[in-house]
Amino acid sequence: MNHENFTADWLELRGRVAVVTGAASGIGAAIASALVDAGARVALLDRDRDGVEALRRELAGRGEVIGLACDIGDEAQVRAAAHRVAEALGPCQALVNCAGVLRPAGIRDIDINDWEMVLRVNLTGAMLCSRTFVEPMLAAGAGSLVHVASVSAHHPQTFSGAYSPSKAGVSLLSKQIAAELGATGIRSNVVCPGMIRTALSESFYADPQIKVAREALTASKRIGRPQDIADAVLYLLSPRAAYINGAELVVDGGLECMLMDAIPRPGYSNLRETD
Repeated sequence: MNHENFTADWLELRGRVAVVTGAASGIGAAIASALVDAGARVALLDRDRDGVEALRRELAGRGEVIGLACDIGDEAQVRAAAHRVAEALGPCQALVNCAGVLRPAGIRDIDINDWEMVLRVNLTGAMLCSRTFVEPMLAAGAGSLVHVASVSAHHPQTFSGAYSPSKAGVSLLSKQIAAELGATGIRSNVVCPGMIRTALSESFYADPQIKVAREALTASKRIGRPQDIADAVLYLLSPRAAYINGAELVVDGGLECMLMDAIPRPGYSNLRETD
C-alpha cells in the first residue's frame, strides 16, 4: 500500500459524501482536492460559477465530484444545492463551511451594506448550510461539520470591517451546533487558520521584506499553505476525530503563541540571538 492509499484509508473518508463551500479557490479548493484524494464523493459549492467548474474539471479524473454555483447567503439557493447533491451523490455526511468574504473598512466609516453582506456570507451562510446539510446527517444518526474561521476570531483585525466579528460568530455557531446536536451523533468543530498564502494574499509578498517579517511572527518561521488547513479539516471530518466535538483547532504555525514576543523587552532579544 502506497502512502497516499494508507492516508486515505486511515482517515476512513472513502465513499463519504462531502460538501465544501467556497470551493473554487484558495483554502476551499485545497480542502476539496484533499477530500477527493481521500476517496470522498465531493460537491463543490461557490458563487464563482466559472471557478467551480474549472476545479470540477481538474478533479474529475481523480474521483467523483460535482460543481454547483451557489450563493450560500441565499436560503433558496442552499436548499436547491442540497437537493442536487442528494440526487447526484447521495445524502450529505460531511460539510465544510469555508466560504468567506472581506470588505476592508474601519468601524467608524464602514458602509452598512458591506457590513451586512460580510455577515450574510460568513456567518448567516454558515448557519444556512449547516442546518440544511445536517438534515440527512440527523436521519443517519451521524455526521461531521467543520467550519473555517480565523485567528482573527480571537484578535480583532483592525480596519477589516465585519470580518473579525463574523469569524468570532462562526466559532460560537459551531459550538452551539455541537451543544444542540451532539447527542444525535453530529460533530461540529472549527479550524482557525493564521497567515495562509493564497492567490488573494499573494500581492502581500511582492515585497520580500514583507514575507520575512510575516514569517518572523510565527513560531514555525514560515507562512502557511492551503494544504496545511486541508490536512487539519480532513482529520476533524474523519472518524479518527470521533470524540472531538465543539472544539477549535488553531492552525497558525504558532502565530498566537508568539504574542508576548511582540512586546519590547530590553535584554531578552539578545538572549534569543545567542541561542
